[in-house]
Amino acid sequence: MVDVGEEAPDFTLPSDSGDTVSLRDFRGKKGRLVFLSERRTSGGTREAKEFRDLFDEFKKENAVILGVSKDSVESHRRFKEKHNLPFILLSDTEAKVLKLYGVWNERHMYGRGFMGTERTTFLIDENGIVRKVYRKVKVKGHVEDCLLDLRHTASHEDSRFSLQKFRYVWS
Repeated sequence: MVDVGEEAPDFTLPSDSGDTVSLRDFRGKKGRLVFLSERRTSGGTREAKEFRDLFDEFKKENAVILGVSKDSVESHRRFKEKHNLPFILLSDTEAKVLKLYGVWNERHMYGRGFMGTERTTFLIDENGIVRKVYRKVKVKGHVEDCLLDLRHTASHEDSRFSLQKFRYVWS
């Protein structure tokens, strides 16, 4: 599990547009928000829409939002189009990034065990250092909390303490 104070592991994944995107592509940005979500759930969809609805506010803070899940590039493209999402969606079909960040875990529902994504958000500064981790995130209010944290770091005297958010993965 990646933790506060550690360097965020770099990754490269295909995006909804078919291009390849790496976390390092956004190094130096004041804020990078990467959220990993279970897209096929009501919570994952609601979260994506909330990031969409506040996207302009994140953009004002020079933040980049990346969404990551196990869904295919084509599935991401359709989801992005259907919900008019302005941020990049990345496909991690083999769960390599999910495992790298320690969010691909055994889960239980209705008495059955299965592998899935634990909702987690990593706030990572412009130098690639994890500054805050939200574990087992509840969707309600989470996006607003991210924006407040981003604004707080923007007003912080140490400009190196900026935000990158790594959110739970869609499986």
